[in-house]
Amino acid sequence: MSFKAETGTLPLSETEKIEISLLLEGLYQKYGYDFRGYVRTSLSRRIIHRMKAEGLPTITALLEKILHDEAYLGRLLNDLSIRMTEMYRDPSFFAAFRHDVVPLLRRLPEIRIWHAGCATGEEAYSMAILMQEEGLAEKTKIYATDMNAKALRAAQKGAFPLKKMQQYTKNYLKAGGKNSFSEYYTTDHQFAYFYPIMKDNLTFAQHNLVTDSSFNEFHVILCRNVMIYFNNDLQQKVHHLIYNSLADGGFVGLGSKESILFMPQGMDYEEFNVNEKIYRKGRLVEI
Repeated sequence: MSFKAETGTLPLSETEKIEISLLLEGLYQKYGYDFRGYVRTSLSRRIIHRMKAEGLPTITALLEKILHDEAYLGRLLNDLSIRMTEMYRDPSFFAAFRHDVVPLLRRLPEIRIWHAGCATGEEAYSMAILMQEEGLAEKTKIYATDMNAKALRAAQKGAFPLKKMQQYTKNYLKAGGKNSFSEYYTTDHQFAYFYPIMKDNLTFAQHNLVTDSSFNEFHVILCRNVMIYFNNDLQQKVHHLIYNSLADGGFVGLGSKESILFMPQGMDYEEFNVNEKIYRKGRLVEI
């Protein structure tokens, strides 16, 4: 089996496609992790990578290991989880949120924000800093969730590679940051550590968008660059969860390649900011 180096695509035989379906079914039946509705191209590539990394001859051999040894399960889940993130990712989104959404959130006695699929937490910390700079930290509660327990443990530490902070600082400034970004963390030779006060209104918890239900009502839900990995049926399921978790007049933020308008609930949203994929539930009513 070989990767096409120039495109990164992976040709699969019919047998391998069956093996992947069986592996995904095994993950769901034994552990409750449901990847069956994920787009297969990226998923297959990651499964093959893990098979090769473990020195196994077939996907079926990988499934056998996973069913009998949770160490193999943990490594595969780490591969399959979506971890592409950075602080103030797409700075124009955060700038628009600060300029357009925050003034409306000020009217609320309390503000609940859900970062769904937060990975290692960079965007959740970005929001915590933004709300502090806007004087709203004391009445804001940010819930950051992910299915990957390892990623959540990293997020709770609030420690990010020092080599990334130059780019994160540029993002922060483009997003409308009001202070020196270095005021929010200390460093050693390897990591930047965000001060504990930045975690005061942050709660990290395990939640699976595919299998778990709503756990609160939110004024803002950010699920950015997550659903591009889901097929249409799974996207509909997750959008239903988001709709049921969002207060009337609340805001949804999606990734640049995602949309809510073609989902069954799409007619119930206003395109609040077309360019930044910010939508509002209902029609300009106060929340």
